[in-house]
Amino acid sequence: MARHFSGALLLTLAALAAGPLAVAPAALAQEDLEGLVERPARGGGASEVEGPQQPTPNPESIQIGLSTNRVTITADFDGADLTIFGSVDNSDPLVARQGRYDIIVVLEGPPQDVVVRRKERVLGVWVNMESQTFTNVPVTYSVATTRQPQDITGPDSYKRLSLGADNLHIEPLDRGGDPAETDQFRQALRERKAAAGLFNMRVGGVEFLSQSLFRASLPLSPSVPVGTYKARAFLFKNGVFIKESSAQLSIVKSGFEQTIYRFSTNHGPSYGILATLLAVVTGWLGRIVFRKD
Repeated sequence: MARHFSGALLLTLAALAAGPLAVAPAALAQEDLEGLVERPARGGGASEVEGPQQPTPNPESIQIGLSTNRVTITADFDGADLTIFGSVDNSDPLVARQGRYDIIVVLEGPPQDVVVRRKERVLGVWVNMESQTFTNVPVTYSVATTRQPQDITGPDSYKRLSLGADNLHIEPLDRGGDPAETDQFRQALRERKAAAGLFNMRVGGVEFLSQSLFRASLPLSPSVPVGTYKARAFLFKNGVFIKESSAQLSIVKSGFEQTIYRFSTNHGPSYGILATLLAVVTGWLGRIVFRKD
């Protein structure tokens, strides 16, 4: 009897000990399920489930490429047109269809110092009087636009971007002079550059081939100097500047002209002496050939 009682007691204790352990996984599973079930909002309202956030659209950007990265000038060079192709990346189709994208393309030559002289008539002869030197003046500055500049953006944007010949930062070497007189020399410099075809603007020189592709055409004057040029494209949307892109262009001489140019640049004194001797010999030969007996 004692053995049966002790055996039943042991079984009862084992069941009690195993009971909570066996129930614990079910309780944990119930808690996990309750954590996954959407709880109704307070006040009996419907539950709110946050959906995935919409990705932010990428801003527009612009890329350009030149029809050629090198222009060769020969003895019979009489000017040319440079073609620049480009694209507007991530463009808005609605804005593109409405024609609210604008492009301004600039071809800027290497900077150099320029001396501007004022001439006055003295006793019937024009004589150079005052002069001013301006630094970092581009040798050429050509602009092509999709439409009239005033229809693209406002004057403040052009000044902030230094866009256009009238907005270039042309500073004098001596900044202690009279500002009014300096402005006169600066304006004369722009006028002389424009008269020589080195500062020019081509309205309508940029045209869209599709909603994102465009083409620009810029003139190269017959007297274009050699050097490394920089092509820049400015993207505007609804009159607001968006992005800029740039590329480089090399203009070089070729043939006999290039040989003389390099010799005069690298050996200035020798070139001067040879040029003087050539002038003397040419004059002497001309005197002999055309001498009248």
